[in-house]
Amino acid sequence: MLSIIASIMHIYFLQHTPAQGPGRLADWLDSMGHSFNTRPLYSGELPPPQLHDFDALIVLGGAMDIHDDNAHPWIRRERKLIDRVLKSSKPLLGIGFGAQLIADALGAIVSRSTQPELGWHRVTRSDRCDLDLPESFDAFHWHRDIFGLPEGSTPIGASEASPVQGFSWDGARVVALQCHLETTRSWLNDCLAGADDSVHELAGPWVQSFDEMRDSQRRLDRLAPTLDRLMTDWLQPFMY
Repeated sequence: MLSIIASIMHIYFLQHTPAQGPGRLADWLDSMGHSFNTRPLYSGELPPPQLHDFDALIVLGGAMDIHDDNAHPWIRRERKLIDRVLKSSKPLLGIGFGAQLIADALGAIVSRSTQPELGWHRVTRSDRCDLDLPESFDAFHWHRDIFGLPEGSTPIGASEASPVQGFSWDGARVVALQCHLETTRSWLNDCLAGADDSVHELAGPWVQSFDEMRDSQRRLDRLAPTLDRLMTDWLQPFMY
């Protein structure tokens, strides 16, 4: 009984826009019996949680710039929380905008890419990757910014548009992913519905039409177990 109780974790999501929620991450946590809360930072009503409020932190995506403190004052407090988690022993996962915040906190350069990457594109696993991921897989991408590898980190993989699709740090306690493994049908619909005019104007070799993005049931079916493998590998060392 004690080991079962110890294996249950409480996770906090930091959400930056209504269009990019936890998606399949919440489904996986439910299926494993973990509890979670979501803090909608974009509402401006509540500050980020405190370090003692959670066992693990997941920082979700968003379309804002990581240093746009004037438009989004909560980013400054969020950066402080991420710094505290990095200095702690608690697991931390960042996706998209969240991954960029982690990369920046670890000293990597975050910048605007010359080619935006939107839609379904293949990620090839790095030979150095220390996470349980397939050798290659199709993932959903929704970003214009890219980041480099922080010192002491291990690359996860690359796509044609982005040589760094993510990294792990501190023995994979910290994971940053540029792509969105949490994508589900409803998450995808919300993301596309929440796109502003600037997104509709984007073009390039790695920008798909919204119709192409929606025609993706097979990719969604294959993506689900990829996320499951990653989450199990990421949290398993902290569950006992």
